[in-house]
Amino acid sequence: MRNYDLEFLKKFSMVIGFLMLVTLGLIVAAIFVHGQIPQEVNPEVVKRTEQRIAPVGAVYAGSTGAAAQQAASAAAAAKAASQVAYGGTTDGSVIFNNLCTGCHTSGAGGAPTLDKAHWAARLPKGVDTLHKHAIDGFTGTAGVMPAKGGNPALTNEQVIATVDWMLANLK
Repeated sequence: MRNYDLEFLKKFSMVIGFLMLVTLGLIVAAIFVHGQIPQEVNPEVVKRTEQRIAPVGAVYAGSTGAAAQQAASAAAAAKAASQVAYGGTTDGSVIFNNLCTGCHTSGAGGAPTLDKAHWAARLPKGVDTLHKHAIDGFTGTAGVMPAKGGNPALTNEQVIATVDWMLANLK
């Protein structure tokens, strides 16, 4: 081997060694940088965590609290009003045909059908009592009347209109 071949091999070995050191340095730097970057979190996990730590209630204090409480009450009332049964109709026949007919046509659960003989014991108690029993529910010896006919989305006015319609249509 000639002298210039040995010089070439020495320099080539040094270059290869230098490149290996640079490669190792880049690997260590990449591991360090990767450790510094926060891990990507699954959005479902974040959503479940937020639901789990969300406050259950709120504290209202002072005039600002009273205003916030009043606004929350108004929002709840608006939400409840938007969920009124049968579009808020006070047409007793619509409500009767959609809800009440199941029991008051067949007499299920002791419900009086629309003939005067079944209402004879109930009519002397007065219309206000019939309204109250239809709204609040009633359990008597003759049968059971669930509150608002089993549909809590009905308003008191809807129940009263339906009872009045039923009384007007007794045969």
